[in-house]
Amino acid sequence: MDVSLSYAKGIAEKPLLEMTVGDMLDKISGQFPHEVALIVEHQQIVWTYQTFLRRVNELARSLMAIGIQKGDRVGIWSLNNSEWVLTQFATAKIGAILVNINPNYRSHELKYALNKAGVKLLITADKSKYINYSGIVQELAPELLDDEKELRSMELPNLKMVVRLHEKDLPGMMSWFTLLKHQIHVSYEDLEKRQQSLDADEPINIQFTSGTTGFPKGATLSHKNILNNGFFVAERMGLTQNDKVIIPVPLYHCFGMVIGNLGCVTHGAAMIYPAEMFDAEAVLKAVEKHKATAVHGVPTMFIAELEHPDFEKYDLGSLRTGIMAGAPCPIEVMKKVQTSMHMDQVQIAYGMTETSPVSTQTKMGTPIEKQVSTVGQVHPHLEIKIIQPEDGTILEKGRPGELCTRGYSVMKGYWDDMDKTAQSIDEEGWMHSGDLAVMDDEGYVNIVGRLKDMIIRGGENIYPREIEEFLYTHPKISDVQVIGVPSEKFGEEVMVWIKLKEHADATEQEIIDFCTGKIAHYKIPKFIKFVEEFPMTVTGKVRKVDMRTISIQELELHKADQIKMA
Repeated sequence: MDVSLSYAKGIAEKPLLEMTVGDMLDKISGQFPHEVALIVEHQQIVWTYQTFLRRVNELARSLMAIGIQKGDRVGIWSLNNSEWVLTQFATAKIGAILVNINPNYRSHELKYALNKAGVKLLITADKSKYINYSGIVQELAPELLDDEKELRSMELPNLKMVVRLHEKDLPGMMSWFTLLKHQIHVSYEDLEKRQQSLDADEPINIQFTSGTTGFPKGATLSHKNILNNGFFVAERMGLTQNDKVIIPVPLYHCFGMVIGNLGCVTHGAAMIYPAEMFDAEAVLKAVEKHKATAVHGVPTMFIAELEHPDFEKYDLGSLRTGIMAGAPCPIEVMKKVQTSMHMDQVQIAYGMTETSPVSTQTKMGTPIEKQVSTVGQVHPHLEIKIIQPEDGTILEKGRPGELCTRGYSVMKGYWDDMDKTAQSIDEEGWMHSGDLAVMDDEGYVNIVGRLKDMIIRGGENIYPREIEEFLYTHPKISDVQVIGVPSEKFGEEVMVWIKLKEHADATEQEIIDFCTGKIAHYKIPKFIKFVEEFPMTVTGKVRKVDMRTISIQELELHKADQIKMA
């Protein structure tokens, strides 16, 4: 390969892990039985690896006892807690496929995810500060009130059982407490036999990632995909059994369950959940209380921690590292994290759900400028290239093009969607990211834009088409275009331009009220503009780039638009 071309292959000092997630947990628990595995502040939990493994096995046996077979899809719909991570590892032990459901989803999105993945068992939270999870499930499946042994729902035909994270049963909903009673019907030998029948290349996880079609796609990931990615991210961080990692990012994302949970478990480190959802002060408290060595987060989380009014009163001297990912990071924020938070070894990672997720990562010991202004170099056992999108030609270094990844981390495909899979993974096995990137002479990568019009708001990927499809259902809306506009706090915010039907009249609040409770809160437009027409090309295509420029001017967002990102 011509060294002047934008291609790099990761040097692999260690071989790929050819084992299942369950086998890795058994191995690490045997090596470090008395080291702390999990701390959950809001549940007052501190479990060693020995205890964590026992509880995973109890849940795995319980799931087998209620009829969960290898390949069955088990949905988890909850904020961060011990039950989430137990479900992650218990489903892996029995070969069930964990379906991560965003806890911000409302009824419309939940129904789609459950039906698309064919979820057989849903494990759901009861209530949170913002959402009545049990209520939404009962609304979608009123047949639960019949309290039959097996659910038969018109709206959710694949769903057979619902488990509620609670001590008490409800009609048609088994409590977590009742579920665990079933373990007595399945022996450890039965579990071991099931676990030994699994293969590392088999699917273990479905993660929904929004699509330009307007509907989320289920990226299907194997043991090998996510176990190795978690392992090599943690390797580059230098994690050991002496590390304690704060995981404030949501577990339903790859960031939480792979970089966070699997990164820790593959190295015997401690997973720490400071709160059920992000809380800057909870993070700072947990660092000081547990003398944590690492903090993960998207840039907005680090900004919130740095700007907390009581920041100075917390002792963060134990910190050294962590991963910042999920959205472009302002370089000045990165520098503050390195100095004010003592995280001189903090690293930036880049990737996508479809690549398990990390493809590139910065390294310790590289020049400071490379650490704060790039997304690093290619990961071990992976290849990356930057191509001309039109014809697939590999570009010379220094020229922007589409970033592609190939190797063990590339997903099995989109669940039940061969066409979308073929559009994203080419015949040679390259995953096309849709992101515009530049590679320098040393193989460092910068993300400079997106081929697609995806919005990244505080680490959440939002595809305009999905919101547009939803807003089209409003009886007064004739046409609608969604764009991202710059935000100092979140990187980007959602803005919608709306063309109303003739003689119709609507207010901004009416549109917001229409969205509330139907789509996730972060997808609800921050800015709304009513227009008679959209900027168009001569061929009749909407000029979203012009819409963005006009919006920045009208909303006076020039300052946010000038923040330099890595």
